[in-house]
Amino acid sequence: MYNRPMASCEPMKFKRFSHKGYALFACLGKVVLIGTLSVATVSHAKAEGVSTKELRPDTLSTQSDVMLNEVSVTGSRAPLTRSQAARMVTVLDSKEIQCAPVQSVNDLLKYIASVDVRQRGPIGAQTDISIRGGNFEQITVLLNGINICDPQTGHNAFDFPVDVADIERIEVLEGPAGRVFGTSSLLGAINIVTKKEKTSNVSAHIDGGSYGYLSGGASLNLSSGKWTNRVSGSYTRSDGYSRSKAGKLNGDFYGGKAFYQGGYEDSDIKVDWHAGLSSRDFGSNTFYGTGSDNQFEHTFKTYTAVQAETKRGKFHLKPSIYWNRNMDRFEWFRGHDGKKPEGLSYGVPYNYHRTDVYGVNLNSYFDWAFGRTAISAELRNEDLVSTTLGEPLDKPKHVHKTDRDYTNGLNRTNISFALEHNILLERFTLSAGLVAVKNSWSNMNMRLYPGVDASYRIGDHVKFYASYNTSLRMPSATELYYSVGGHKADKHLKPEELQAFEGGVKYLSAGITASASVFHNRCKNMIDWIWDSSEGDEAVWKSVNFTKVNTIGTEAQVGLNFLRLIPAQHVVKNLTLQYTYLSQDKDEPANIQSRSTLEYLRHKFIANLELNLWRNLDLTVKYRFQKRDGKFTATDASGNAVVKHYQPYAVTDVRLAWNDKWYKAYVEANNVFAKKYYDFGSIPQPGAWVMAGVAVNVNL
Repeated sequence: MYNRPMASCEPMKFKRFSHKGYALFACLGKVVLIGTLSVATVSHAKAEGVSTKELRPDTLSTQSDVMLNEVSVTGSRAPLTRSQAARMVTVLDSKEIQCAPVQSVNDLLKYIASVDVRQRGPIGAQTDISIRGGNFEQITVLLNGINICDPQTGHNAFDFPVDVADIERIEVLEGPAGRVFGTSSLLGAINIVTKKEKTSNVSAHIDGGSYGYLSGGASLNLSSGKWTNRVSGSYTRSDGYSRSKAGKLNGDFYGGKAFYQGGYEDSDIKVDWHAGLSSRDFGSNTFYGTGSDNQFEHTFKTYTAVQAETKRGKFHLKPSIYWNRNMDRFEWFRGHDGKKPEGLSYGVPYNYHRTDVYGVNLNSYFDWAFGRTAISAELRNEDLVSTTLGEPLDKPKHVHKTDRDYTNGLNRTNISFALEHNILLERFTLSAGLVAVKNSWSNMNMRLYPGVDASYRIGDHVKFYASYNTSLRMPSATELYYSVGGHKADKHLKPEELQAFEGGVKYLSAGITASASVFHNRCKNMIDWIWDSSEGDEAVWKSVNFTKVNTIGTEAQVGLNFLRLIPAQHVVKNLTLQYTYLSQDKDEPANIQSRSTLEYLRHKFIANLELNLWRNLDLTVKYRFQKRDGKFTATDASGNAVVKHYQPYAVTDVRLAWNDKWYKAYVEANNVFAKKYYDFGSIPQPGAWVMAGVAVNVNL
């Protein structure tokens, strides 16, 4: 953040930037806060203590790219008229989150056209999320800017310790983000930002509905002077919508979350910290194969982090330190640890995994005569112990509260350095830099990944932009070592590498937002699990590097704020339309079936309509159409394995809510027309699901 103390000055109105755009802020007499995904990617701005509602109302759009020129930044009562950003960040803000008919973060991401949400179970039990035709391992997931990716697998990456009610906004950076977030961000990043309120309040919610669904949560926020503290907790359960062949529950869910975050801020420094946990037990029916329809999984995760930021002086520092622990137990036959289930001649022991991820990073930036320069360094250690993954341990480690030992493990350290320079002229912005990465795994040498973003503004509303970025991703432990249950992993897999080109145009006014872009991704050494049917009875799922996968795509979005366009009417609030088209060029023999890389959304269309029916009664309608390329193996009526192609489907979700000042009452319905569809393999998704609830918020 930028903070330059100045004496009080008279109000000034700037018509345009000087050729040294950053110098504008030095003229202001108040603190200007610029919140970003990183020091290099501008996503949001506001003036401390000054409302931006006049130029950016809450109803501006249902989904928007938040840029500096969308908001009013005020210093010494003089508005900062506009700025320029080289790269856009898609943002779902708190208003959009509150009115969406969802029960999890995963559900929220379904309403972003570039994001592929492949759901296995309801209410976020397990969901694979990817961006622009990639897979669930190829994105970085962050909580308040802290990387929380699990090196074991990305299957449970969205197991957050916070309830939907605790989220302030969700930021999605599309395309390679290597120089911003380092490894894993091959095709983008998703950052969950939690609420940090300046007022003391208490809130609670409870809702229930179909399939034995029940959820409740509460939070307490205390703010006093320079200190803020917030604690929250929630619990959710469901019987699930599916049953095993034996008639038992195999899609049930039980989960709890707890989260604490605090902060301190004065004129010199800002410090934030958080600690949270998430515990989930869920029936996994046929999530990982058809050999058992009674699979089960338990995960327990803890998250801790401390971040600081200096606010005075020319050289700004932002250090952080974190520790995340992920524990997982997978049961191929639920409740049978190695024992033979009735009717079978064999049993399968439980799989236990524990990962500890420690990280320290230091971001810094400074302004000088030629622009703003950012420098950062990160050290990240990933330590895994397991009963199945990794190299044999010299000395097995005992599993807590069980009679089993961790016999295998993997430890690797990642070191990265990033350098980036930003130049902001009157209408032109250039941001260029690189990241240098070295990983101890497989003795990988230092590698460089450059990138450049540029934008040019025409008039007050139109901006053209273009970018070239590169990135990499290290293989997960599952891809390297999971060689059980019909799988054969390759521990010599190479890191994935990507080059991406993108160009587009954006239009922004008070009542209309629109954008269109074209991108081309060139990936080599793509990692995927494939099944070669030509191998007959010897066929197994193998982890392999595809030589090359090329993706060409286009995205378009338009948002209409009818309260601005037609002030006389008060019924239609917002309408947003989004569309993404992808085409992948790859070698796909007829005998090869892929689990992820060769299965992608060719078409995705989203429509969102917000209505005010009467007084405080609001209606939100969300429509989603998807057409996926790819195929999967299913069982026909005779019990034979057959290969099927994914069929297109359309799903409609609605939410009817009475929104009062201190309470809300609502009814939600997902898949209101009970469409039968599949996101992953032959795992059916739930039909119509209806919920009702109430939420209260009281200021203290």
